[in-house]
Order: sequence, then C-alpha cells, then structure tokens
Amino acid sequence: MARFYALLMGELARLRLPVRIYPRANEVPETIWLDKDEADRSYDPDAVNRFWRILVQSDRVFREFRSRFQGKCSPVHFFWGAPDLAVTRFSGRPAPEHPGGIPNLPDRVAKEAYSHEVSSCGFWPGGGPVPNAAFYAYAYPEPAGFSAAPIRPPSAFYSADLKEFILPYDSVRESESPDGTLLAFLQTTYEAAANLARWDRAALERRAFEG
Repeated sequence: MARFYALLMGELARLRLPVRIYPRANEVPETIWLDKDEADRSYDPDAVNRFWRILVQSDRVFREFRSRFQGKCSPVHFFWGAPDLAVTRFSGRPAPEHPGGIPNLPDRVAKEAYSHEVSSCGFWPGGGPVPNAAFYAYAYPEPAGFSAAPIRPPSAFYSADLKEFILPYDSVRESESPDGTLLAFLQTTYEAAANLARWDRAALERRAFEG
C-alpha cells in the first residue's frame, strides 16, 4: 500500500495536481496508514476488472434513478470507506445529530453527512454480515415501520445488523431485466423512506417517474 500511495502522489505532483489527504484508511476496524503500510497485498486483475465493470453498469442505472428527483441529491460517487458506489437524496429537513462511532472515521464527518434527512442507496462489494456483493438502501433517520415496508424484488431483504435493505448482486445479474430489477429496488426503498417519513414528494420528484 505504501508503494502505491507514493506512486499515486508522485504522479499527481508530476501533473501539477498536488493533493493533501489524511492517509489513514476509513471505516475499517484496524488502523491502516496508507503511506506506511508495507503488508503484502494480493492483486487479482480479473476480479478488479469485473468489479470495475459492475461499477460502470451500476453508475448508469443510478444516474437514471437520480434523474427522477429534482430535490437536493448527491452525484453518483465512489465513497472512500467501504468502498461503495452511492447516490443520496435529501428531504431538505434537518435530521437528529448522528451519533458517530464509525470505525476510523471522525465523528464530525458522519455528523455533517447526516445533518439532514436522507434516503441513500448504492452498490457494495460485501463484507461482515453480508459477505457477497449487494445493492443496499437505507434511510437516516430510519422512520418507524421502514424495516417491514414492502420492497421489490422479492429477493430483497432487510438486514437488522446493517439497518439497510439488501439486494444480492446475483439477483440483479441473473434477472431477465437487470436494469428493471435494480430500478425497482431503488424506487421502492426510496418510496418506503419518503412515505413513512412524510417527505414532500410532490415538490421533490419529477412526476413522470412515479413508482
């Protein structure tokens, strides 16, 4: 990791794009300093290429989903922690202060990220209670009844450990209509969050895309 970090920073400097980052891995239990880590790491080019292709296709569908919303919404972005590809919609209303406590992530980051109500979704390569690649969706703060909301497709489920709805990647990959299957998951989980939390959907959504 330290060698890769040095090469990356060296290339950015060569291109006259100096960047300063806090070189500690986020959202993992162990503390890893990116500029000092000399541990052996395996690299599987085939797995990396497949991961990249999943991100490219997910980004395309996430952008379509994002276009249905005219309220404040994040870009589709690759988050540095898990790592995951995500897009987040905002109701515009303040949220209760986030408690923080995410491993190796300053509490101020979580408090700023969740300062207002959100409905967020994304793709995650998996780990912990969900060992395989999956799409996810959650709301902060989570409204009462969210975990029991009817969600499509039937293979999606609520993870009590993660406080998120999970759709296995294989359910999308093996579907007759992968785009439609993923969009159904994104739309129904958003609708569950927005309806239960009483978002002003008429003001926030483009009506042509009602679920």
